[in-house]
Amino acid sequence: MDSCPSRPIFPRRLLGFCLAASIVPAALFSQPPARPSPAVQTDPGGPAEVRILARNQERTKDRVFASGDVEIHYRELLLLADRVEYNVETKDVLAEGNVVAQAGGEVIRAERVLFNLETGRGTIENASGMIPPSILFEAETLERRQANLYSLKNARVTACTQPNPRWSFGLSRANLKKDEYLEMWDAVVRVKSVPVFYLPYLRYPLKERATGFLLPRIGFGGAKGLAVSQSFYWAIAPNMDATVGVDFYLSRGTGAGLEYRYLFPGGTRGDLNLYYFVYKRDAQGGKPGNSSIVRLNHTQALPFGFTLAANVDYQTSYSFLREFDNNFQRALVYNRTSQVYLTRSWRRFNLSARASRFETYFSQLDDANVTTSMPQINFNVFKTKLFAPLYFSLATSFTRWRYGWKSQYEAGTERRSTRLAVSPTLSLPFSSIPWLTATTSVTANLFYYGQSLDPESGGIVDEPLFTRNLVAGIEVVGPVLYRIFYGRDGQARLKNIVEPYVNYSYDSPTRRSDRIVTSYGFFRYHQMSYGVVSRFLFKSGDRAVEAFSLGLGQTVYFSPEDGPLSLFPVDGKPPRFSEITGTLRFYPQAKFSFDASAAYNPYYRNLSSLRLSATAGAKADGNFLTMSWFSSRNSWVTGVDPALIALYNRDQVGAFGGLRLPGLALDLQLEADYNIKERRLLYTGAQVTYHYQCVDVLVDVRVFYFRDRPDTQIRVSLGLGAIGKTLDFLGGFGF
Repeated sequence: MDSCPSRPIFPRRLLGFCLAASIVPAALFSQPPARPSPAVQTDPGGPAEVRILARNQERTKDRVFASGDVEIHYRELLLLADRVEYNVETKDVLAEGNVVAQAGGEVIRAERVLFNLETGRGTIENASGMIPPSILFEAETLERRQANLYSLKNARVTACTQPNPRWSFGLSRANLKKDEYLEMWDAVVRVKSVPVFYLPYLRYPLKERATGFLLPRIGFGGAKGLAVSQSFYWAIAPNMDATVGVDFYLSRGTGAGLEYRYLFPGGTRGDLNLYYFVYKRDAQGGKPGNSSIVRLNHTQALPFGFTLAANVDYQTSYSFLREFDNNFQRALVYNRTSQVYLTRSWRRFNLSARASRFETYFSQLDDANVTTSMPQINFNVFKTKLFAPLYFSLATSFTRWRYGWKSQYEAGTERRSTRLAVSPTLSLPFSSIPWLTATTSVTANLFYYGQSLDPESGGIVDEPLFTRNLVAGIEVVGPVLYRIFYGRDGQARLKNIVEPYVNYSYDSPTRRSDRIVTSYGFFRYHQMSYGVVSRFLFKSGDRAVEAFSLGLGQTVYFSPEDGPLSLFPVDGKPPRFSEITGTLRFYPQAKFSFDASAAYNPYYRNLSSLRLSATAGAKADGNFLTMSWFSSRNSWVTGVDPALIALYNRDQVGAFGGLRLPGLALDLQLEADYNIKERRLLYTGAQVTYHYQCVDVLVDVRVFYFRDRPDTQIRVSLGLGAIGKTLDFLGGFGF
């Protein structure tokens, strides 16, 4: 230790330890004063020599008795004491009175020590000191069982190395393995001298990724009552770990979770999250069905260059997420996802296969929209030069899909079809003019459908259908205009680029298109999209960085009666023009950005969507602010069930920010979401972390207004050195 605290860390004893720590370096590196008696040397010529320095010494047959400023030097051990009895044959040492022992980074002070110099085993009474890596302790008895293993009884320990540690464990017994763990029984966690909570057993890690219990999280919610969460972390191997935990809600029930993470050579990695909740019976004896959550992300490298990816996000109950999920964004999004994806890329080819199921629940309708692909196979040939300047590409796919509401699935009336598609393309790029680029392409679409629509009933029948058509298109960017702005020093500082574009596509009519089975309808895309993009770039070192961009675009349909907007007639006619869309991005520096997008309906003269977001600062730095406003409505949908319109309409503003106050040792985070249309708060959250030297006190308060019964939730957790906080299986920011 470099210095000693101004006040004892623990009552009485540790001050003596600090004084001893200051004495030890002098004994090691200074010339010792003259002694009345010479050093006693044993085992001359042996592997190690025992040297005893003392003011008074005497020796019998196999014993050495020394007193007065006694020093014993043996290998890396230095022992200081008032009195010492040493057995020359067995190398047993009994030291008494102001004993200080140093070896291998350990510094221990005691009243009485009995141990063997050769084995290092022994018992130390009324001990206090430091054991690597940074454990300060005080114990009634300290037993050294092995070179790196100690047993403590009736002790207090801390890993806080501040001059006045703010927390400690009081315990009846413990096992300490150097640089590994501290295993405790009957542990009482104290912040300063105040007992905070009791744990019958605790395993404190002395290194990163150490197996053991995490610190519990305690909270209270109006709907859930007292809440206690406890997790156990298991460091299975260097490349994998697992966390298991239990959430106990006094008023609602008990949940158990598992998080498993893994990483293997060759790119195989992933994580698995499981959660199961058992509801408590209410006063009437009833209870909802138990709920479970499965979330999986897996990526695996297979032989012959193939890659397998799997993604599962499944829950048995959407109402459970709405009531219990602490992640506000996830609690309001009702999706279920299950998919497995296999892919392989060559220099000019790509092969992929996917099996998937996507489900979105709409609470307004109490029904879910479901899409399945079992399977979807794609084989593509990338753009390949045939001869200058003609290129060839090919897209092929086989899909067996189903689509519809869950109620339609149950009734067997969902949409379903099997399709084989082959689409070869010839393209001719043009870039001879620097300010103009153009690409002309022709694609032949050959489609085979295993099912078709009955012309009379409109039902799906197992009658094959073959269709074909051509798609011709041209994409033009330009003329590209630019202007360079110079600084006072004559150096180029800013460049503005204006890029107009026009994309024309002719989709030839398809025979028997009224028999094609689709999810929403079969459309013909004979259209032209046009717009302009303006970019500003500034010079940063040797590269140009885009700081601002603005884009506007629209599409005109030359065959509106069978175009994608034909389902939404205006005054009895299908719209010829799409909405006008605009985007704006402004990011002049790394820690500030502004994004906006909007869509304007020229027929109904209103904004169908508006999205604004701005970010200043960085969350990793502690000082940041993110503001967002999202408004959307389907302007084309009129005169239908208001419940259907409500599916598309949304008007919401949100804010998320943080502030770091080093002078007060505080980190603050605040979050809020407000429904403008309904004029009510949806969610507010506040999190305060107080860094009290080596103690982190985290208080988290959240109010969930969107729940059927608005719920206020308060949670408290401690961070003590290397012990992490209990995992929150049900999400939430920063906890």
